[in-house]
Amino acid sequence: MQQNKPPTPVRLYHVEPTSPRKNRVDDFLTAFAAILRHSNYRFLLDLYARTSTKCGRCAVACQVYQASGDPRDVPCYRTNLLLDIYRRHFTPTGWLQSRFSGSRPLTEETIDEMAELFYRCTACRRCKIECPLGIDHGLMARLGRYILSEIGIAPKGLVVSVREQLEGKTGNTSAIPLVALIDNLEFLAEEIEEDKGVAVQFPVDQQNAEYIFFPAVSDYLMEADTLMGNAAVLHAANISWTIGSQYFDGINYGLFFNDWILERIIKKMIAEARRLNAEKILVGECGHAARTAKQFISTFGGKDAPPVVSVLEVTAQAIQQGKIQLDPDAIQERVTYHDPCNIARSGWLVKQPRQILRSFIKNFVEMQPNGTANYCCGGGGGLAALDETHDFRMQVVGKTKAEQVRATGADIIATPCANCKKQLREIADYYKLPVQVVGVHDLVFRAIKL
Repeated sequence: MQQNKPPTPVRLYHVEPTSPRKNRVDDFLTAFAAILRHSNYRFLLDLYARTSTKCGRCAVACQVYQASGDPRDVPCYRTNLLLDIYRRHFTPTGWLQSRFSGSRPLTEETIDEMAELFYRCTACRRCKIECPLGIDHGLMARLGRYILSEIGIAPKGLVVSVREQLEGKTGNTSAIPLVALIDNLEFLAEEIEEDKGVAVQFPVDQQNAEYIFFPAVSDYLMEADTLMGNAAVLHAANISWTIGSQYFDGINYGLFFNDWILERIIKKMIAEARRLNAEKILVGECGHAARTAKQFISTFGGKDAPPVVSVLEVTAQAIQQGKIQLDPDAIQERVTYHDPCNIARSGWLVKQPRQILRSFIKNFVEMQPNGTANYCCGGGGGLAALDETHDFRMQVVGKTKAEQVRATGADIIATPCANCKKQLREIADYYKLPVQVVGVHDLVFRAIKL
């Protein structure tokens, strides 16, 4: 007699099982139960399970649904996949109600559907603003990703990067050896001196500095002008700062799919700050790095956790106090600004980057809408870091952003986020938009007088 084999997990574009599972349904429920025991998600799930109306108001705000027209992309549909499981298996009356209401059981097919849909969401949280009941569909998608990751279903690109960051020899997501980092910092210092005629240092392992600096580590490889702008501002404003040799990566992919990974990365930042006795943590131009540090350093760092400051705040304050001078004739192009979701809608940085840009750019134009209402670049929620999602990011979720950028008529898009810059450059290439994508401090570096 032929034995029934467990179904082979479906690989939905970039989401891949990292380990074989015989019974994913039982494993999913076990992981869900464990997360509920060791977190505070139950409070929100209880609230959402009672109030979710499936009214569809969130669809108006979702650029994924607006581009695809697929009803499965409506945020409340995705959220209710998870809420149906919660109601049926984790509420006192769930089993009884399931007998009469006909709520669908958890199946292998449901797990495959969640694995796809939770990674079609960029976690931009724009839908939360539109929801009359305040349901955070982005947070629910992230919780779904968290549960899936605990049963071995997670984007391979994120898993590999995090493994190198937490367990690899280099200790960072780009696998940059320390010796290569030091060589690159020396090169950047030479570039600044050649361009500006002033010696600007990138200090490493300086004790008792005001700031320890954590940019997205990929900036060391791909965003030299951003880093040179950061260093030029800190030099001109006479601010003491340092980069840690034992840990120098601000990236925290745990935000995208797993709480305990997020916590471990945050604790590495805190440990390095304490090793060097730095007064504050300074985060570079990275949306999710700034958000995770700002919101979780205090959570996991205890009462004496170092304060977290964005480099945008430092630069805006230095301009306001007259500590740095920017040439108003340095940038003649028309410039617009893209708000990264993690520091605008989910953060606290809306005015500061505009204060910086408006202080020296004559032809500045806003996107419409902008600020906390701005559209996601299309690469949020970790999607920009996954090359496998390219077609989806271009053809679906990036479509609205391309139209928004084109309407500005801008020559330059400035944005303080490594993932946003990558996504916007790919959008510009895909949609043939005649724009250059740079960081805010790229423009500051062009204009600063040292």
